[in-house]
Amino acid sequence: MSFLTDKTLKKKKRPPRWSHLWLKNTKPLKHALFAMQLQSVSSPPTPTPTTTPQQHQQQQQQQRQQADPNAKLKVKTGTLISNLPDIDRTLLLGDDLLLKILSKLPDSQRNPNSLVCKRWLNLQGRLVRSLKVLEWEFLESGRLLSRFPNLTHVDLLNGCVVRPHDCCVRLSHRVFQMDINSGVSGFLPDWRVCEENLLPVEVVDRGLRVLVSGCPNLRKLVVVGASELGLLSFAEDCLTLQELELHKCNDDALRGIAACMNLQILKLVGNVDGFYGSLVSDIGLTILAQGCKRLVKLELSGCEGSFDGIKAIGQCCQMLEELTICDHRMDCGWLAGLSYCENLKTLRFLSCKRIDPSPGPDEYLGCCPALERLHLRKCQLRDKKSLKALFKVCEAVREIVVQDCWGLDNDMFSMASICRKVKLLSLEGCSLLTTEGLESVLLTWNELQHFRIESCKNIKDGEVSPALSTFFSVLKELRWRPDTRSLLASSLMGTGMGKKGGKFFKKNPRLDHYTQMIHTATF
Repeated sequence: MSFLTDKTLKKKKRPPRWSHLWLKNTKPLKHALFAMQLQSVSSPPTPTPTTTPQQHQQQQQQQRQQADPNAKLKVKTGTLISNLPDIDRTLLLGDDLLLKILSKLPDSQRNPNSLVCKRWLNLQGRLVRSLKVLEWEFLESGRLLSRFPNLTHVDLLNGCVVRPHDCCVRLSHRVFQMDINSGVSGFLPDWRVCEENLLPVEVVDRGLRVLVSGCPNLRKLVVVGASELGLLSFAEDCLTLQELELHKCNDDALRGIAACMNLQILKLVGNVDGFYGSLVSDIGLTILAQGCKRLVKLELSGCEGSFDGIKAIGQCCQMLEELTICDHRMDCGWLAGLSYCENLKTLRFLSCKRIDPSPGPDEYLGCCPALERLHLRKCQLRDKKSLKALFKVCEAVREIVVQDCWGLDNDMFSMASICRKVKLLSLEGCSLLTTEGLESVLLTWNELQHFRIESCKNIKDGEVSPALSTFFSVLKELRWRPDTRSLLASSLMGTGMGKKGGKFFKKNPRLDHYTQMIHTATF
């Protein structure tokens, strides 16, 4: 008879079965029961016929307490009310359905919605289409693309400018604004404050590659200081780009832009006084015209050029409908190139110190046959020869808007009488123009239907002749506010406003002393 030792007993011990392991490890089972009970809170199942409803509720209560000891159930009017932690009911909704719901909400609720939870933060990022980047590291790190994967409009202008650590002065321009050091003593003629704080060209090109890798469907881009290679690679990978705004642009960069075959809206900023300087000449304009033949809107700001560059744009970009010239540095005679823009409908001049000092003979100027709108804003209109040539080129125009321009007196405004098809005239801030000079031109425009005038102090109500008043009576629209100061005085007449304050100032001699000090410091 043999005896088995303890070692042999341990060796012959049967291995545990899966059923034993499953029964011993009750944690997954408890989690499953707890999840099933959570789903049954809102709609409890009907009790089986073998048990009464009260017994069934007691069984459910015991099971829930075993699954989660902290959960307490209360019975009120025959229904179960749970004190469990708040449950996110939106988890039952799919991402597509929740995206549709969030897209219907107003834009003012975007930020509060993104603070609800991480899921809402990610879903809200999918709805963002336009974004202005303020920190370049946010783009290079890849957080921009993961946070906003469906961007179509990206503005990198402020992100390309390095902000100094000790900055306390904000320098604003009509194009953009930036922070500068407090140690700047003054503006010099050749001062370029923005060039010192711009990112290197290599960094900008690298950021463009990161952007196009995550946003291949980009439609609008605003960037400063990109090179030819960076723009070329971006144009090859982003075929949907339709609108581009390029600052600190030069002729070499225009070679890369020419690869954007589907580009329709383009803004080129070459030279900005006090910020940066760059050269755009006829060479770059010709390259641009041969590559981007689908341009509809073009803005040239601080660009150089001449007749050849404008002529190339007019001949190649036959779909061009809107041209904006801002603070140009073009050579004499460039104005004659506008006649080659046969489908041009809108021509704008912004902040131009001159139009064309030597436009050449009238027979070489030509005319834009399809031109409908001519806008002049904050321009120097002191040269009679250039203004006459401009109105000659825009002879077929039907809408003339002049706003805050210097030098527009009676003689200069009389040149507009050549435009006989004008239907709308808007004058604002023309302080040198008088009622007599206005009447001499208006009476020659038989097709005029809309007339607006504002802040022209030399045009008086009492100087309006009977012929001019009769002319005004047949207009469809008349906005007559030539002298806003007199209009304000007449509206305040009889109200007593402006008189009580005078008594206060008379009784306060200190204010008179402070006023004299301010005038002395100013002048």
